[in-house]
Amino acid sequence: MNIDATKKLIALTFDDGPDLAITPMVLDKLEEYGAVASFFLIGQNISIDFKMIMERQLRLGCELCNHSWTHPFMDSLSAEEIRKQVEDTNHIIEEMVGVTPKFFRPPYIVTNDLMYENIGLPFISGGSCNDWEEAVTADQRADKFLTTVKEGDIIFMHDLPGNIATVEALDRILPGLLEKGYVFVTVSQLFELKGVNPHVKYKLWTNVGD
Repeated sequence: MNIDATKKLIALTFDDGPDLAITPMVLDKLEEYGAVASFFLIGQNISIDFKMIMERQLRLGCELCNHSWTHPFMDSLSAEEIRKQVEDTNHIIEEMVGVTPKFFRPPYIVTNDLMYENIGLPFISGGSCNDWEEAVTADQRADKFLTTVKEGDIIFMHDLPGNIATVEALDRILPGLLEKGYVFVTVSQLFELKGVNPHVKYKLWTNVGD
């Protein structure tokens, strides 16, 4: 890892993928601007059809993380159901590309003590631009991050089916934040470069180093 830890570091993340159309478009933008991101995948979305996309994500230096198997409200699940949501997702990512997720983002950013007690991964949240809402334009999505992001932030968007506005927003977000001196890193790199241990029980991370 050849990244200057004194730079202004941020982690860009994407939820709810992979998608056969949108995820490659997101990767095209990341590659164009020399950026990386962490992708929080829904296990049931993954099949052999996505293997090449996932391999490309890793080849570009991106990170694959866990966003549950079916994206349920996990605060209503039993301990066994909670563990299965995470373990099954880990397993299929490992099966496809041989990597084990290091981080978990709770669906709907909903948590409870039972989830923390049964999921052995750090919980990641972050700042959003409500890009799951079609009414939020590409410019509004970009403006949100260009005006609010601060050093050490984790920010998230969605590589949902049909989410073209987010792809378009990246044409402003990526160069705009690069011009402000930010460096895009994965979630793992953000914690490592900050020298912060992410394994803090009952903690939902939105910024590293505050």
